[in-house]
Amino acid sequence: MNAKLNQKTPATSNHRRQLLQSGTALAAGAALGLAPAFSWAQAGGFPNKPVRLVVPFPAGGATDVFARALSQKWGERLGQTVVVENRPGAGGTIGSAAVAQAAPDGYTLLLATSSTHSIGPSLNPRMPYDAVRDFTPLAHVGNAPSIMLVPNSSPAKSVQEFIALARSRPGQLNYGSSGNGTIVQLTTELFKSRAAVFITHIPYRGTALAMPDLMSGKLDVMFDSLPTGLPHVREGRLRALAVTSARRSPLAPDLPAVSEVLPGYASNTWFGLYAPRALAPELVARLNTTVNEALADADVRDRLGRLGIEPVGGAADAFARMVAADSTQWRAIIAERKITAD
Repeated sequence: MNAKLNQKTPATSNHRRQLLQSGTALAAGAALGLAPAFSWAQAGGFPNKPVRLVVPFPAGGATDVFARALSQKWGERLGQTVVVENRPGAGGTIGSAAVAQAAPDGYTLLLATSSTHSIGPSLNPRMPYDAVRDFTPLAHVGNAPSIMLVPNSSPAKSVQEFIALARSRPGQLNYGSSGNGTIVQLTTELFKSRAAVFITHIPYRGTALAMPDLMSGKLDVMFDSLPTGLPHVREGRLRALAVTSARRSPLAPDLPAVSEVLPGYASNTWFGLYAPRALAPELVARLNTTVNEALADADVRDRLGRLGIEPVGGAADAFARMVAADSTQWRAIIAERKITAD
């Protein structure tokens, strides 16, 4: 919805109360099951200057590209420019900490990931911020599932066959990852735990460096991100067995989900929006409503799909519950498997 409200006309206290009593749900919000949208007057004229969206990773990476795909349409809904600012370093903790320390006025926001708010806190107890206490959740904006890949020479043609193969050869199969403590290692260790198999971990400095060994059969399996792994499958260099989303992904509808064999299994790199703690509820509502409108835009959805990201959307409290559940899952796997970032 592109209706523009007048932010220059001051509202009296009575008028503000009337506005609070007469808010109506926007079409996009209703489609996503959101709370009624707030007017500009209810948000005190917010925003009246550009909004800064901090990406705690380098330019050109998945999180940065996501932010830029979203920012234009979101800015149109907000009525202000959304400026993407890269603050990389220390696995996303530098940019995240900067937002945690910013004023809770709605003008400094964070595009966080599972690395900064679900996995990182369990791997590094000395994080410069508390992932729950120091932030206000705004919205779960996207998921990037992984894809389970095996060499073309593998006898396994399905998840069931791979599990049977691994159980018949305990400790003899190996898997590649992008390094210790990464989502690739955790996704595989979660699979090993649920499938009750023993597969040896071989860390690399990124999955791109592991790909030649996977193609040649030196590695037996790897869980890579969907956008980087799927092209190898389409070009016949690797075989895909499944995706790691809770259900089949619309980005690869012909592939089963691992959960069809291992019920409850799910692993996604999620993307979510946060503000500093103690953000006013009316600003949370305005930011949540407008970003959901942007996520409903066909152009945004198409651009995200080409990145291998599924738009999500929804209410702020649902986002907070998802992060809590995701954090619990990874905390348990990290402890069970004694995983470290070293």
